[in-house]
Order: sequence, then C-alpha cells, then structure tokens
Amino acid sequence: MTDNQPKLRLRDVRKAFGPKVVLDGIDLDVGVGESLVVIGGSGSGKSVTIKCILGLLEADTGSIHVDGEEVVGIASRDRERINRKFGMLFQSAALFDSLAVWENVSFGLLAEKKVNRDQAKEIAASKLAQVGLSKEVGEFFPAELSGGMQKRVALARAIAADPEIIFFDEPTTGLDPIMADVINDLIVKITREVGATALSITHDMVSARKIADRIAMIYEGRIIWSGPTAEIDRSGNEHVDQFIHGRAEGPIKMAVRA
Repeated sequence: MTDNQPKLRLRDVRKAFGPKVVLDGIDLDVGVGESLVVIGGSGSGKSVTIKCILGLLEADTGSIHVDGEEVVGIASRDRERINRKFGMLFQSAALFDSLAVWENVSFGLLAEKKVNRDQAKEIAASKLAQVGLSKEVGEFFPAELSGGMQKRVALARAIAADPEIIFFDEPTTGLDPIMADVINDLIVKITREVGATALSITHDMVSARKIADRIAMIYEGRIIWSGPTAEIDRSGNEHVDQFIHGRAEGPIKMAVRA
C-alpha cells in the first residue's frame, strides 16, 4: 500500500435486490487512519454498503479495494484473510447471551484458536479496561448489563484483535443522550489509541459531528456530498441541509403509508 492510497476505495458499486436498486454507483474513499461517517435516511443504502465491503453481500458490479486489493469476487480463503483486518460494532451490540462478557469480547480470538482461554481472558480484561469497564464485568452475562454497558462490551469485542479497520453501525441507537456521548467519546479515543481507520454509518448528526473527520451523505444509492465535518453546514446541497437539520420540508420526501 502506498502512502497516498486509501485504506478503503469503492468505485461504481451497485447492488439490487430484484427490481429494487439499493446501491446505484457508490464512489467512496476512506483514508488511512481517517474516521469517515456516512449519513443518510433509513433504506438509503448505508448498511448494504458496509455489508458489501465485509463480503456479507456480493456487489452486483463495481470495485471495492482494501489496502489496494480488489475484494469483489475474491476466493473465500482470501476473504477470510481480508476480514481479519476488520472489527465491527453492531447496532444492537449483538452479544451472545449464553456467554460471559469476557468470552464475548474474545470470541473471535477463541474461534480462530489464536489464544487459549487464559490468554483470552487476559486480553478481554485489557480491552474492557480500554472502554472503561473493570475485569470483574467480564464475569457477568450480557443480560445483567445496561444497554450502555452492553455497547461498551461490543466495542471491546470490536477491538479485541487490534483491527486495522473498524465499522460502527449506528453506534448510539437506543442510548440516552448522556450515554450516547460517552460512546462517541470512546469511539474517538479507541480509534486513536489503536490507530484504526473507522467507517461509521448513522442518522445521528450529534454522533456524526463528534466522531467524524469527514462526512459523506448517501441518498438514493449514491454519495451526493462528502467533505470535512466542519464544512457540512455550508455544503451547498439542499438534501444535506434538510437532513442535518431534520426538516420535513425539502427535496427528501419520506414515504408515508396511508
């Protein structure tokens, strides 16, 4: 990878489900060590974009490069190698109810047999400390934790293998404003500490403004604007302006079922 090569590069990525076109030519770059937040309404294609990068969905056409390597259509063994670079914070935390917190945090390491259980427990304690949780929390089960603590555990799991790229899927959904701010602060702190590239998707503009170096907006399957976070209030784009200020009136029309 060259110094000026993006960590992630998407070009003309398209994805449809039958007649419904979700991605209609996505072009997107995420620089090394950059935190990019993709904003957009429900159903705009944010989650599908991440799933195509992860290989959970196969893009119909287009190109997705990770560290300069094409990943669309690659063999499963190569996909596994690429995906080892990734960490993921899921919208609902997605913890395993039947596993203790420390086992959740180190699940990927244990599944790939990279460490034994004693080593996994030590790593989990270290990662929990990074998100402000004590090692004692590792002995609890997810159901015994608040929503905010579950989100912290999920963040600890996302960084357990020291990923190069972390995906954040609606990281503050379901949290009260104070806990959402705590999670935003942790995302900024953690990504800087591990030196990771971050790609987040959200409709929460408070979160986007706090964690992003740069923001891109997706609308009808395309990136319609991108730029530094500080410039979004003067984007000059009517769709962006309507979205970030949460106005019902504007070019974005919400479908309302009668």
